[in-house]
Amino acid sequence: MDTITSLPRGFLWGAVRAGIKPSGRADLSAIVAPETAAAAALYTTNKIQAAPLIIDRRHLAANAGRIHTVLINAGNANCATGDAGITAARQCCDAAAEAFGCDPQAVFPSSTGIIGVPLPVEKVRAALPALSAAVGDTPEHFASVVAAIMTTDTRPKTAHATLEIDGRQVRLAGIAKGAGMIHPQLAAAPHATMLVYLCTDAAADPALLQHLLTGAAETSFNRISIDGDTSTNDTVLLLASGASGATLNDGNATPFASALSEVCTSLAKQIVADAEGATHLVELNVRGAASDADALRVARAIAHSPLVKTAWAGSDPNWGRLIAATGYSGAQVDPARISIRLGDLVICEHGGRAVGFDEEAAHRYLSQTEFTVSIDLGLGNGTCRFWTCDLTREYVSINAEYST
Repeated sequence: MDTITSLPRGFLWGAVRAGIKPSGRADLSAIVAPETAAAAALYTTNKIQAAPLIIDRRHLAANAGRIHTVLINAGNANCATGDAGITAARQCCDAAAEAFGCDPQAVFPSSTGIIGVPLPVEKVRAALPALSAAVGDTPEHFASVVAAIMTTDTRPKTAHATLEIDGRQVRLAGIAKGAGMIHPQLAAAPHATMLVYLCTDAAADPALLQHLLTGAAETSFNRISIDGDTSTNDTVLLLASGASGATLNDGNATPFASALSEVCTSLAKQIVADAEGATHLVELNVRGAASDADALRVARAIAHSPLVKTAWAGSDPNWGRLIAATGYSGAQVDPARISIRLGDLVICEHGGRAVGFDEEAAHRYLSQTEFTVSIDLGLGNGTCRFWTCDLTREYVSINAEYST
């Protein structure tokens, strides 16, 4: 999709260096809706939550679900910083409101980076005049935000969609960051970090946006895991400017819901593909479970197993680790009914080694950058599609030295 023709109207983007990241790269960015935008958000279910998330919920409630400015800093999570962290987030909102000409309650702050370090508010304040002058509506402005939110990410993550609603073109664009500390468990009320910002130029009531976002996130961001750790800062925000002239409602929202799901799924897979140290993107397909919930339990057990993930790192078709994780997942299982495939290769039948199992062919298949693991429990109609990755020495190195 051409970024130039798919950027939603009614938004400005920009980023500058504030000196928060030790690297000296751009680390303070903004997404601005000059006429304000309806908003919906999902946050981590981690009981330890960063200060900006607390402020975000308050501001959305106080401002009837409308946002003018999203202020994002990278390099500092502003989490586990006590009352001082709340004060810092408020001060950043006050300063952003002055810089961008809006009410402080119309500012949505986001932070990502190291936990437990006070947010350098003065650096944010000092950089805001330059940030307000830097925002614009070109692909270059958009790309500057994508780059500035990155922490341990090695590549930018974007997705776009264009569709027609009631004869008008509607655009949707999403950006994301995240490469580690990723096992989102997002909820509509009171998770480096996953941050996702979705912008559309359709108009919509915040309640409808919330419904659409919750549905899209459940089959995308809530179906990925890198390391099983749920961040304190995970946030997914959907903004609707209304600049296209098209209005979403219960009767015409189905095409938008589909496009939103596709964009969210693309971003979710990009996050896993860029996992810290990862060499394989793995799609897990679980079917035949007693329920969808049981299928999800199996997928998560496999995705979180260090033994499974290290086997994948070595392209080792050790299916015994897969069936073991299935057994302790908490899902209802009958060992005699379980079958496992790697792509089209059957490696396990009726709970045992498949007749004709070709270990060398399985190894070659797992040597690919992307591959699929399918597990059939043979019990019912429950299904789940889930994305995860391998676990390598590089992941250990990155996270052993993250704060130093």
